[in-house]
Amino acid sequence: MTGDAEFFDEMRDPGGAVREAYAGYCDWFEDQETALLRRKHTEAESNFRKTGITFNVYSEEEAEERLIPFDMVPRVITAAEWRKLTRGIEQRVSALNAFMHDLYHRQEIIRAGRIPERLFRNNDAWLPHMVGFTPPGGIYTHIVGIDLVRTGPDEFYVLEDNARTPSGVSYMLENRETMMAMFPELFMRVPVESVSDYPRRLAKSLAACAPDCTVGKPTVAVLTPGIYNSAYFEHAFLADQMGAELVEGSDLRVIDGRVAMRTTSGYQPVDVIYRRVDDDFLDPLTFNEDSVLGVPAIMDVYRAGGVTIANAPGTGVADDKAIYSFMPEIVEFYTGEKPLLPNVETHRCADEDSRKYVLDNLAELVVKEVHGSGGYGMLIGPTATKKQIAEFRKKIADKPENYIAQPTLALSTCPIFTKKGLAPRHVDLRPFVLVSPDKIDITPGGLTRVALDEGSLVVNSSQGGGTKDTWVLKD
Repeated sequence: MTGDAEFFDEMRDPGGAVREAYAGYCDWFEDQETALLRRKHTEAESNFRKTGITFNVYSEEEAEERLIPFDMVPRVITAAEWRKLTRGIEQRVSALNAFMHDLYHRQEIIRAGRIPERLFRNNDAWLPHMVGFTPPGGIYTHIVGIDLVRTGPDEFYVLEDNARTPSGVSYMLENRETMMAMFPELFMRVPVESVSDYPRRLAKSLAACAPDCTVGKPTVAVLTPGIYNSAYFEHAFLADQMGAELVEGSDLRVIDGRVAMRTTSGYQPVDVIYRRVDDDFLDPLTFNEDSVLGVPAIMDVYRAGGVTIANAPGTGVADDKAIYSFMPEIVEFYTGEKPLLPNVETHRCADEDSRKYVLDNLAELVVKEVHGSGGYGMLIGPTATKKQIAEFRKKIADKPENYIAQPTLALSTCPIFTKKGLAPRHVDLRPFVLVSPDKIDITPGGLTRVALDEGSLVVNSSQGGGTKDTWVLKD
């Protein structure tokens, strides 16, 4: 396998020698028969289909269910690299939680002139209903996914923050289970940190955020929009693995100032709701009156301290890509430290000078909607057509505050298994972070997403990307 000198190859150095992280894996790989590996690759795909690990792809014409491709070559991170990453992630997540509290209370960061007020005043994710209210335990961002990219041996950048409802953890767990089932002997040779206890850690972290009115062991429920949601598999999977109840809005009602769920022995109070329903649909009495996915009056119970909602309503402000561009200032303001994990250089199209630079250099930049996700609504300048560039030029001119732009990053590559052997492909990483009043818990690994098409920089599953098992080596 040969890498592209333009990109950092995580497996081999420029001279072709195997890097320390992959030494154990490569020793094992060289002993394997190619025919056996091909058979195992087919088995893995079959296993994912049987398990039902699919996601929905939405377009204007159709909604279809697809399998997320799984690549059986792991992405490997050394213990030393992981320690460095966890320090930076902890710092960033602490700052995000402090930022959310400040935004809904005294807004000191705005008074200090560090970020402009317009960023959240015109933000659809900003919820006036949360002003002056502190969630149980003071936690807003209970589950966070921080998307990281690598460009060199010691160069990691935060690509975006996912503080609303980060998804993908079920793929992290199933990828590891599949690898261990296919290659048990490999895990005997290479010491890898476990990720399988994530559901237990999630349940423990959520229980630690239970409201003061909780009696005995906290009751935790996962609130799903239902079977037609693109991430329904994950909702059901996590509820099952945690030993929590999987509920829809119709299973819940407010009784005597508590949110209660229907059971065979009547309605029972729920203490913590891990919701996978968007803010707009959470409470038809407070938000979208046509919603049938939420629970009428749940916000009244929440504001009275009768239930914990994870993540807190209104945390979507932190996912905004315009807010992201201010994260270095946000981290420094709340922690008193420079960010350990830098942002990708970001140009805010709302600023006149930045907008002029972006419009002059569209062919070299990546342009994103500030509220966009899933790889939709993006322009990747170097691979865009003249027509696409012209369309985005008009979009930015019409609504500049809706867009940010970033340089096209030289994302690192990891090998994938192809018919011709190992071949480099671009990757990113989403570690999953659990936040409770007493700790920040980062699972050693995360979801590695990989652009399966040669040369592609888009790793999103909705855009044809796949996933890999992510190994953090033990010391």
